[in-house]
Formats: sequence, structure tokens, C-alpha cells
Amino acid sequence: MKMNTIKSIRDIPLHENIYPGTPACAGCGGLLSLRHCLKILGGNIVIVNAAGCFTLLSVYPYTPFRSSWLYTAMACAPAGAQGIRDALDILIKKGRLNPDENLKVVVLTGDGVAYDIGLASTSGALYRNVDFYYLCSDNEAYGNTGFQASGATPFASNTHTTPAGKMNPLGELFYKKDLFEIWRSHKPPYLATISPAHPVDLINKFEKAKHYKGPKLFINLSPCPPGWNTDPSHSAKLAKLAVDTGVWALKEAVYGEISHTIIPRKFKPVEEYLSAQGRFTHLFQPVRQEGVISQIQSFVDQYWKGIQG
Repeated sequence: MKMNTIKSIRDIPLHENIYPGTPACAGCGGLLSLRHCLKILGGNIVIVNAAGCFTLLSVYPYTPFRSSWLYTAMACAPAGAQGIRDALDILIKKGRLNPDENLKVVVLTGDGVAYDIGLASTSGALYRNVDFYYLCSDNEAYGNTGFQASGATPFASNTHTTPAGKMNPLGELFYKKDLFEIWRSHKPPYLATISPAHPVDLINKFEKAKHYKGPKLFINLSPCPPGWNTDPSHSAKLAKLAVDTGVWALKEAVYGEISHTIIPRKFKPVEEYLSAQGRFTHLFQPVRQEGVISQIQSFVDQYWKGIQG
């Protein structure tokens, strides 16, 4: 199978499917990646958006997108995607739609939908092998409703529903779900994790995914300045630090076979990533929570130890 490999950010296609100046929180890591995703997917797409942060991008009668857009409730974006996919396929089969006018179907969600509310309809679409792209902007909480804990919230993170304080001194102590493995258990053709700090890796994964028919997942770690309590100008730096510390593994799976696309030569301490975010301040002030910090470092070390043998 011949695939085009992009080696430099300058090689990214110039097609723009989203207008400059798109409304979103300043420094949104999800929007940084979305621009690249839509560049490589091109203009012949229809976006099926489940309620979330990105819903605010396209508010009738205004939209920043040049492509089609369908808004759905949080639980049913993959079902909406199947309806569109089936309609396109039937029209083409009946000769009522030229195959050149076929569209890629792209589901666009946040982690609250991807990890929690939308899992049932997603599992159904995976089971039926619906041909669509699924892009999850993972800011690790329910972002546009006030940053409440979700199934993607990491261990010991502060959120507005699990605030660190006298009643909960260590923050949220649930473990983040492994959405990559949840999808992989369904045996879809292609899965990947991506980052706004590694656009070339991101683009090459979308280029590769074009060659597979069926469900295709992309999970983007999306720094959220208001939720993570960080400076908007630091989002790309934070996204890179997540990879450099090993917290966010950049990988892909083709029919279940996993490979890591970027592995740091030397991992930075996880503490560098945690201490740069206000949502983890309680781990360092007023009393340093050494046990919790060490436990988070241990989670990361165990993952990479399993990968590297």
C-alpha cells in the first residue's frame, strides 16, 4: 500500500476547510489540531457534531466551516453518522449521486461524549463497521459546561465537581478510561492518538487512515486553558510536555496491531507536566503530596516498561 508521508509542516496541504478567526477559547488545543485535521480531510466532508465545546463554533445562521455540518445530541453522533453514510451509499448505488460527489463522514466530539455519554451508539457503529472518522477532542473534562469530571479526567485532577480542598484534598482519584483500548476491542481498521504539538505526526496518521474503510478513531489531547488553569499561549508547549513526559503516548493501531509513532529518547519527569497546570496545584501547595506525585509517575513508568519490554 503506497502512502504519502509528510516530513515537514511546510508540506501540509493548503486546503482550508475552516476560516481563520474561528471563535473558541484562546489557546484551545482542540482547535489547533482541528485545523490540521480538516486540511488533510479536504472540503468534501460532512461533520456530525455531538453537543460539546465545538458546538459553539457553528451557531445558526453562522458557521466557520466550508463543509456541511449536522448537530446532534450528545449520545447519538455515530448514529447520525450512519444515517448520512447509508444515505450517501444508497444514492450512489441508485445512480442518483455521482461517486465523485461522495463525502467523508466525520464525527466531532469531546471526551464527555467519547468516553461516557456516547459510548453505546459508538459501539453500535463499530459493530456495524460504519465507514466514518471519529475525532475526539480530549480536554479531560466536560469543558463547555464548567469543567466537570468525565471518564477522561486523569488521576488527582481538580475539577468543578471534584474540587480539591478540605473534603477532597487530593482531587479526583478515579482512573482515566482507556478509550484507545475500548475501541481496539471492537477491532476497527485504524486508531490513533494525536497532539497539537506534533502536526506532522497528526497529518501522516490522517493520510494513512484514508486507505482504510470502516471506523477510524483519532484522540487528540487538547489543552484547555480555562479548565487546566493555564496561560493560553502555553497550550502547544503543554501538549509537547505531555508527550515528552510519557503522559500522552502517540501511537496507532492497524487492525489491532499497535505501534508507537513518537517515543522520547529520554522521558522528562511527570512533575514538570503536573506543576505547569493549575488543576494540579493542590499536589504541590500548601503541602507537597509526594505519594500521589510518585503514584502518577509510576503509572507512566509502568506503561512504557510494558511497551519497551
